[in-house]
This record gives sequence, C-alpha cells and structure tokens, in this order.
Amino acid sequence: MNRRHFLLALTFACSALTGLRAADGEPLPKDEKNLSIRNEIRDVMSRGYAYLEKQQNADGSFGPDVTHPALSALTVVAFHRDPTQHYANAAFLPKSYKYLLGFVQPDGGIYNKDSGLANYNTSVCLVALAGAPGIDKNTLLNARGYVVGQQASGMAKPETNGGMGYGSVGTSAKRGHPDLDNTIIALEALRSTQNLVADNPKAKDLDWKAAIEFVSRCQNLPATNPEKWASGDPANKGGFIYYPGVSNAGEQELPGGSKALRSYGSMSYAGLLSFIYADLNKDDQRVVAALEWLKKNYSTTENPGLEQSGYYYYIHLMAKGLTAAGVTEIEVNGKKVDWRKEVALELMKRQKPDGSWVNEAPRWKETNPNLVTTYCTLTLGLIYAQL
Repeated sequence: MNRRHFLLALTFACSALTGLRAADGEPLPKDEKNLSIRNEIRDVMSRGYAYLEKQQNADGSFGPDVTHPALSALTVVAFHRDPTQHYANAAFLPKSYKYLLGFVQPDGGIYNKDSGLANYNTSVCLVALAGAPGIDKNTLLNARGYVVGQQASGMAKPETNGGMGYGSVGTSAKRGHPDLDNTIIALEALRSTQNLVADNPKAKDLDWKAAIEFVSRCQNLPATNPEKWASGDPANKGGFIYYPGVSNAGEQELPGGSKALRSYGSMSYAGLLSFIYADLNKDDQRVVAALEWLKKNYSTTENPGLEQSGYYYYIHLMAKGLTAAGVTEIEVNGKKVDWRKEVALELMKRQKPDGSWVNEAPRWKETNPNLVTTYCTLTLGLIYAQL
C-alpha cells in the first residue's frame, strides 16, 4: 500500500467520510438504490446519538464509568465523526473537552493517575482532542510524544518488543506487557495525528518497522512469524491472537494431537488495521493472509472464536478494517454479500427502545451501554457515509 493509498484508507477508517453533501449538510448517497437503508441507518444512528447526549454528566464525562477518561473520549470521537454533522460541533462538547484536559499529566500523558492504563487513555484522548477546536498544539504534541515513548524495547521477553501495552503508570504486572489491542489503539492515534509533526522533522516518531514486527509476531503465519506457536493450520492461518503466545480464544486441538493458539475475530481485524496504519503493502503476504482468514471467518452475528464476548468492539474494528482495506463485498457460500448492509441490519435489530445497545456478555466492559452505543454509532456512521 503506497502513501496515497494509506492516506485514503486512513480517511475512510479514522474519520467521517467527506464528499458531496445535500443542502442540510448530510453526504449524498453514493448510489440511489441505497437511499432507503441509509434513511434507516440515519434514524437508528440518530437515536443512538440522542441516547449518548443524555449520558453526559455535569463534569463533561459520559456514562457511569468515569474511572478512565478514554471511555468519555471515545464518545467525543463518535460525536465528531457523525456523518450527518448534526453532532460534530454540538454545544455540549466543550464541557467534555475541558473534562479530558483535566487529566493532562506533567509527562504529557492524558490519564487518571489513580487508575492507570496510561497509554490506552492517552491514545484515545489524543484522538478526541485532536478533533476539537482550539486545543493547544503543544498539549497534543506532548500527548503524541508520550504515546511514542510507550513503545516497548529491550523487554525481557523480546517477542513483545515494538508493541504497546496499557502503560506503566498504575499498571499491574498482569497488564504490563505489550499487546495487539493497545498497539492498534496507539497506532491509530499516531497516524491520525501525523499532521501535527509534518512540519517538525525533529519530532520523535514511532519505530514503525519494529511495530510491524510485533504485529507480525501476533499472527498465525509461520512464513513471517518465527515464534514456535505460530500455526499454519487451515483454521487459524492468517488470523491473530492477543499477544505473542497468548490467545483470549484459547487453544485448538489439531489432528495428530498438536495444538494451536486460536485466531479470533476482533484481534484479526486489529492486526489488519495495524498493518494498514503501518503502511504495509497491500500485496504483502501478511495482509493477504489476514484478509483471507477474515473472509473465511466472516460473521456479523458473533466475534469469531469468542461468540458474543467483545462482539461490539469486533463489529467496530470490522467496519474500520474492511473499509480501510477497500473491501465492500465478501463471498459467503458462493454468493457475494455487502458486509456494510449486513452489519447495519444486524445492529438495527439489536438496538434497545431507548436508543442504546448493550452486550449481555460481560467481558471488556460491554455491559456498559454508553461504551457499546459509542461503538455502534461509530460503526453506523462509517457505513452510512459510504452508501
């Protein structure tokens, strides 16, 4: 993927799509036959945004969990990326900007010192504040520099070098290692704020080669992953796990008695997106293998390998990943389907009467309706602007 293609992919994956707009500011349909489903998506999405607006607390945070500013920052990002532009500059957002800025630390990070997860929080807050008007550039540059500084090197477990973890401040030993989830969040923050350092050649940037090598060591692809656990079996080849040697989907028995670390949906889209953000060529065998696994394991009703656990995060990454890769149709049982419409229809079915979404599977905070509704509005906004 060359630089021009990367920039196009990033525009699609990380921000509301732009283009021709109607008099009311909404993007025009790319195809008139999509008008009906676009109207449905807009109505469902609008109910989601209305729900989120009601969740703003007096201090500018959103939802019941105010331990981590990232959870409120992600909701801010969703409002910024409203493709209809109704919420992009809403009058209630400055209060949230002030709330997020209250977590700026002397080291440049943006996090709660009492709850940690410094890299994760800084990355998401950076994306939110970079999209806000009037934010001091030095604050953004310092936050970006903090994220860059979180890249692992010289680790006791060298297979984790090049990746990013939750962050050292307040992080337990259990969470003290780099992983693919935090790496993709950090890479998105860095790529989406690349313009901040475009005119400053002395600004420290990420070691992107090392990041690619880390992501590669999370992929079940023996040809490019030297780790002994990497499996080329048909069920897992090309997919990704959480971090080298550990899969949240567990192990899979293989013929002959051997075992493989199971690839799963959300991390496989995180891996694909990481390669795209790192500007890996689209013909690279790692990108090709990732797409092959994702197409073979295509699902809009579950997170492949984890059923309903992390389902809404999976759908969010799926929309960003396939959009960034330029994929609009996937062949399922010999028939090409438009994944965008299938995802939209599935989310429509799952929306609650109050406009929210929630997951009954408790992993990764998806019982928090504010977080899940944020994922859904981001996903539907991305789809709406494409149709």
